[in-house]
Order: sequence, then C-alpha cells, then structure tokens
Amino acid sequence: MSTVDALKQRLQELKKERRAIVLAHYYQRDEIQDVADYIGDSFGLSQQAAATDAEVIVFCGVHFMAESAAILSPEKIVLLPEPRAGCPMADMIDIGGLRAFKAQHPGAAIVSYVNTSAAVKAESDICCTSSNAVKVVNSLDTDKVIFTPDRNLGRYVAQHTDKEIIVWEGYCHTHDHLTLEQFERIKAEHPGAPTVVHPECRPEVSAAADHVSSTAGILKFVRESDATEFIIGTEGGILHVMQQQNPGKKFYLASPDLICPNMKANTLEKTVHALEVMQPRITVPEDIRNKAVRALDRMLAIK
Repeated sequence: MSTVDALKQRLQELKKERRAIVLAHYYQRDEIQDVADYIGDSFGLSQQAAATDAEVIVFCGVHFMAESAAILSPEKIVLLPEPRAGCPMADMIDIGGLRAFKAQHPGAAIVSYVNTSAAVKAESDICCTSSNAVKVVNSLDTDKVIFTPDRNLGRYVAQHTDKEIIVWEGYCHTHDHLTLEQFERIKAEHPGAPTVVHPECRPEVSAAADHVSSTAGILKFVRESDATEFIIGTEGGILHVMQQQNPGKKFYLASPDLICPNMKANTLEKTVHALEVMQPRITVPEDIRNKAVRALDRMLAIK
C-alpha cells in the first residue's frame, strides 16, 4: 500500500472514531479535495459547517474559514490542519481600523466579506461571500454601505446596486496579481475560448472577461456552456474539480501565478495528524462569537 493510500485509509478510520467530517475549499490541494466529504466555496462551506451533525469539523481551508465554522457551531470541535494557513486579505483589516472607518461614515451599514477575522465580523452588520455579495447588499435598508475588506469585490458589487458603496482598500494577493496585460495575452493565445474570472480580480480584468462569478458560479458556467475550451481567472485549485466535472473540456489558467500558498498549506498528512491529536483547534471567545454569529446568521438567512 502506498503512503497516500495508507493515509487515506487512516483518515477514514479516524473520521468514524471521532465522528468527524472533512470540509475542503475548491482551492485546496488535489489530495485534500479527493478525501473531503464536502468541497465548496466559502458560502457552501459556511452552510455545511452550520448544518452538519458531525461532532468534529476538519476544515481544510484558511484560518478565517475554520473560525467561521467555530462561530456557527460552538458545540463542535473545529480543527485546521495547518494553523499558519492564514489569509493576507483578512489581515488587511482589524477592529480598530474598522471602527475608525465607520466613524468617518456615520449611518453606513457594514458588510464584511467572510474573508475577515471573527472580531471584524463581530463589528459588522452582516457578512457576505463572493457568491451572495450583491444579494446581501441589496437586502439592506440603508442606502450607504461600507464594504470590507476586498476593494475589487466591493467595486464589482457597486456596479450591480444603486447603493453607495464605500470600499476598504484590501485585496487578495493571488487574484489581484492578475494584470490586464496577462489576461489579454492568454486571450490572444486561445481566441474564442470564453473567459471567466472571480470578482476578487482587478476591475479592468473583470471588465474584460465574458463572465464574472464566485468559484461555485465559475464551475456552473463551465458545466452549462457548450464551449470546449475556457480561460479561468481564479486560484488554480479549482481546475481539479473542474476537470472531473467536464472531462471533454480544456482549461487554461489565466496566469501561472494564480496559486495561493496559504490554501496549499494543508496536506493529507497534516489532516490525518490533526484528527489523531485533535489539534490545532480553532476557537472564538464567547463575547466575540455572540456578536459575530449574528452577522453570519443574517447572511445565511438570505435565500
């Protein structure tokens, strides 16, 4: 038996023993996606974390995702295989900065992308993901919205609402790295191939794409399209499930730099080890959790 097969077998044993479920983001390593009980984007994983009856959630993603699961399911044990798997964009905003920004814009509702810390969620009126950001903003009674922390997603939302959107100047290092020049170059290399990008990309890149959507939306677009070749503008981990779902189609990553080192920090070995020792466990202080859960619950209530 190979080392990988042995690890997979051990993981299955531990899942039964611990009453555990493995959740994985689309950007995770192929080996992680292959053993996950559920693969999804931030929104889908948030729903799954809230709905599962498992006693242990092994969250193969980055820190804010595991933290969100701990907020929604305080009675469950939430494990993050690699505790250093963070999100640079989430680190671009803190509670002090948000409070100061809020004071500059009185009366504005705060919509925070789930790519934020529990403390920032606790200071927010409602959370959103890339798949429901426009719907969340349009659900609010106020005409003025502070959108944190992703400026690119915030500006995309601004194009699809009549509300005034005030953006925090954060960004995803991976998506923001894709330039219009790179994008136009690969389009020229594959003329006729539809282009689909994530709204965390720069506005000029999104404007040049045929379709802009969340990771789940990108997958849906590709599945339903009659085209056989596509240019993909999001983190490269999505290609694994995309190729599984569309064996007769070809995919070209818009840039070789569309790889997030934090999303790749979890490994199969670390996932098994986390369940063996039941560490590292992600917890949220109760006073912060009580406030943050309201913002997440409001998001989850929007259909």
